[in-house]
Amino acid sequence: MPQKVICDNCGKVLYDHSDLKSPADIIKKFEGLCPQCGNKLIFDPEKIEIKSL
Repeated sequence: MPQKVICDNCGKVLYDHSDLKSPADIIKKFEGLCPQCGNKLIFDPEKIEIKSL
């Protein structure tokens, strides 16, 4: 199942792949900031949206 991680502030796709990665790994890759808008990236389980494709 594909995984897509999107910046909550600007909508930039930070990760879009079929391999699952932990949110912490994705945040670490970008040093905690969105590369497009500079928004601080945090993992909030209440904001996770799961959709079937």
